Amino acid sequence: MHCAIVGSVMFIRDSVQPAPLHAPDAYSTPPYGGPGPWAPAPPVQRPVPTPAHGTAVPPSYPPGAAPAGPPPADPRAGGAYPTDGAGFQTPPTPPSRPADAPVPGGPYPASQWLQYDPWGTPGGGPPAGPLTYQDGPPARRRGARGPVVAGAVLLALVSGVVGGGIGSYVERTGGFGSDRIELGQAPEESRDRAPDSVAGIAARALPGVVTLHVAGGGEQGTGTGFVLDKQGHILTNNHVVDPAGSSGEISVTFSGGETARATLVGKDSGYDLAVVKVSGVSGLTPLPLGNSDNVRVGDPVVAIGAPFDLQNTVTSGIISAKERPITAGGEKGDGTDISYVDALQTDAPINPGNSGGPLMDNEARVIGINSAIRAADGGSGPEAGRSGSIGLGFAIPVNQGKRVAEELINTGKATHPVIGVNLDMRYTGAGARVSEKNKDGSPTVVPDGPAAKAGIRPGDVITEVDGRKVYGGEELIVKIRAHRPGDELELTVVRDGQERKKKLRLGSSQGD
Repeated sequence: MHCAIVGSVMFIRDSVQPAPLHAPDAYSTPPYGGPGPWAPAPPVQRPVPTPAHGTAVPPSYPPGAAPAGPPPADPRAGGAYPTDGAGFQTPPTPPSRPADAPVPGGPYPASQWLQYDPWGTPGGGPPAGPLTYQDGPPARRRGARGPVVAGAVLLALVSGVVGGGIGSYVERTGGFGSDRIELGQAPEESRDRAPDSVAGIAARALPGVVTLHVAGGGEQGTGTGFVLDKQGHILTNNHVVDPAGSSGEISVTFSGGETARATLVGKDSGYDLAVVKVSGVSGLTPLPLGNSDNVRVGDPVVAIGAPFDLQNTVTSGIISAKERPITAGGEKGDGTDISYVDALQTDAPINPGNSGGPLMDNEARVIGINSAIRAADGGSGPEAGRSGSIGLGFAIPVNQGKRVAEELINTGKATHPVIGVNLDMRYTGAGARVSEKNKDGSPTVVPDGPAAKAGIRPGDVITEVDGRKVYGGEELIVKIRAHRPGDELELTVVRDGQERKKKLRLGSSQGD
């Protein structure tokens, strides 16, 4: 046994080699090949720099493998390698060196270096020398494709960037040479609408609808009216023009914006209707009048007016009910301003300022004059409480409005149909009861009047008019006012528990 000291580490070698713990590894791979965990660690491996392409490098051979003889000419010195039978040049074989000669760059024997050299050829054989071709180097196909591929990638990248920029520019500006953004829009189309549509009705009716501004006596108001004829007569509500009194001002604004002064022709508080007239105005558009007797519940209607002074406002709805007995007014306290209307009820939105405006059917004909609304606070009357619409609007039937308007234009006054009795308005039973006596002692049944001629007496209770039930005194007045003077009615009268049928012809009284 002998020992050798290398640095400060001692390695002990026996003259007798023990049997390996594992079978030899043909691939010399740690930990089963050498060197491994049972052998010294290899030195730090520093690969020799790779020479330039085409430069011959003398290979390393195991001990005793170097061929004898003088080395061939070195091509770097102007010589040439010999060629083999295939026409390839063969590099020279370097001279042999001792087996224990150290490998340059380390103190370890060449055999140990070659056994664990990752840069050596597999199996420890000599590396293949550089190859040269008999007819010179071939075209560098692979190298030639590199610039082409790189150029194609660059071109695609540039095209994408340029195309994206152009697309973004066109999308923002609408095209080259323009710096404005233009949005898509439907093409222009015909403005005509079906005559019976809301738009069609409004187009025909608006030129004949006006807005009234009234001022006088420290009061002012706004309402609506519509043209009756070419002479300039306009129908509206009494409560619209009432603030003007006898010396106030009434201004009329047409749908096109033209304005004219108007004068009062006549008014009637019992029907809540009035007629004013404009002079010196040409091109007037009278609205055609329909027949309110032809109206049925559910018929479509259009209301036009100036709610809250918003002129030319159009709303639509249906007829909700007919012959609604309503009373409006009464602010004066003496009953002279109370109107009794057997009204058309509609859900077309009606608001303060709609008063006096037309309620139209689907033929653009006037079937009613908008007059009152039921307010949300429970009030009633013309624009009660100045509240907004809750879908309970009331219009004077046009048949009644036509008759009153004609009388106001022709005589300045309207007549009221009467039966010639005084009613007990405190009676709470079903029907309307004729008063027993008046406070001033005058008879409650007018002598020689329509009721007296029909045989009606004080204390009788009228329960029906033409077969329709009557529930109170106000409702009886409404039903009577819905007729003309001279019309014949059949009344059902209860006296001493017995029903009697009475026919009478309505009389006439001068309205206020």
